[in-house]
Amino acid sequence: MAVAQAAAVAGPVVAAASAHAAACLSTACRRGTSRWALPSRAPGGTTGGFRWLRRRAQTRARARRAALATGRGRGPVIVRAEFGGTYEDGFEDVHKNIINYFTYKATHTVLHQLYEMNPPSYTWLYNYVLVNDPLDGDYFLRLLAKERQDLAERVMITRLHLYGKWIKKCDHAMMYERISKENLDIMRQRLLETVVWPADDTSTGEPKD
Repeated sequence: MAVAQAAAVAGPVVAAASAHAAACLSTACRRGTSRWALPSRAPGGTTGGFRWLRRRAQTRARARRAALATGRGRGPVIVRAEFGGTYEDGFEDVHKNIINYFTYKATHTVLHQLYEMNPPSYTWLYNYVLVNDPLDGDYFLRLLAKERQDLAERVMITRLHLYGKWIKKCDHAMMYERISKENLDIMRQRLLETVVWPADDTSTGEPKD
C-alpha cells in the first residue's frame, strides 16, 4: 500500500520533469546549440570570433599534448634519457612550429580580409576552420587546397608575406634577453615563495635591572 501511494505521488513529478527536459532539448536543437552544431558566423563580432578561434586552437593543442602524455595519443609514448632532448641534427621541431604558427596567423589575416570584402567566402572559411585546425600547418593547407584552392593559395602567400615582415623586425639579441629575463623572474618568484621569513618581534619591553 505504501509503495503504491509513493508511486502515485512521484508519477506526476517524473512526468513533468521528463516533459521539461524534452522541451529544453528541443529548444537547444532549434537554436543550434547542439554539441555538433556549427555557427555560420563568428560569435560576438569579428574580434570576438578571432579570439574564440585562438582559444579553441590552444585548447586543441593542450588536449593533444595531454593525450600524448597519458599514452592516449597516436602511437606509444617514447621517454628520452635526456631531459631536454638532443639537437645534434638541428631545431627541426622549432622550425615546424614556427611554420605552423605563421599558417595560423595567415589564416587569421585572410579571415579578417574576407569578412570585409567577401562575406560568403568568409563564412565558408570560418566553418572550415571550425573543423580543421590551422595550427596543423601542412595538413590544414593540403585539405584546404582540395576544397578551395583559391583560399589555400591566398593563405600560403599571406603567411610567406608575414614571415618576411617578421624576419625584418625580429631582434634575436632582444629575444635572448627576454628569455633570460623571464627565466630570472620565474626563479626569483619561486625563491620568494619558498623562503621562510623570520617573525617580526615588535615587543618594546624595558630590560630588567
